[in-house]
Amino acid sequence: MTSPPELSPDRHPRTVLDQRIETAVGRSIEKLWRHRDDGLLDAPHAALADAHRGLVRAERDVTFQRARLARLVSGEFPVDQALFARIERTVDQLAHAIDERDAQQAKATAALEPIEAAAPRQAPRQVPTKDIAALLAIAQGAKLHENLVTHRLAVATPSRTRISYAQLQRLQASGLVDRDTSHPVHAGQPVTLTDAGRAVLAAPRPAGPPGTMPSPRPTASPAPAHLRR
Repeated sequence: MTSPPELSPDRHPRTVLDQRIETAVGRSIEKLWRHRDDGLLDAPHAALADAHRGLVRAERDVTFQRARLARLVSGEFPVDQALFARIERTVDQLAHAIDERDAQQAKATAALEPIEAAAPRQAPRQVPTKDIAALLAIAQGAKLHENLVTHRLAVATPSRTRISYAQLQRLQASGLVDRDTSHPVHAGQPVTLTDAGRAVLAAPRPAGPPGTMPSPRPTASPAPAHLRR
């Protein structure tokens, strides 16, 4: 018999908690996993993503053992003592998988409940597209450097996204980034995202071209007096 397939963030068995999780976090399970891998989640949401992965893995094991048992009793194999032994062994493995699934479900529920209790959540702050690009670049690693000749300050990132010192100060004043001032600036001060910065990147954003926001709908004018009844 083969082993259960590896987990895939976009193809996994649904669990009894999926709908509750998606409602609580405001995004799909796939996005939750992706944001966890990118390091964009705060501690409670990261713990929830990890617990959900454990639950999915356990749910997949249950499905695998159940399918294995169904094959053994399907009539494909000769009925003999060896088959009875395999069926008994598979039933034991299925029971163990169910116990593990229930334990993982309890862990995921425990991680989910504090997030549900915090609802209704505040609407995510609106951040300009230019600052979103800067936060994405900083998430990959960034340092503030001072040019020894010109004494000009600039942020260096792996993606070479241009981040001015003024923009960095604005992001830092907004509580979205932090820099480690224990390092000398000429050697490079590490710049990192705060929990608020990671929350901004993880928050769902309106669809449409970058930097655009849906236009407010005009307020309906009252109907003329001769049309009102």
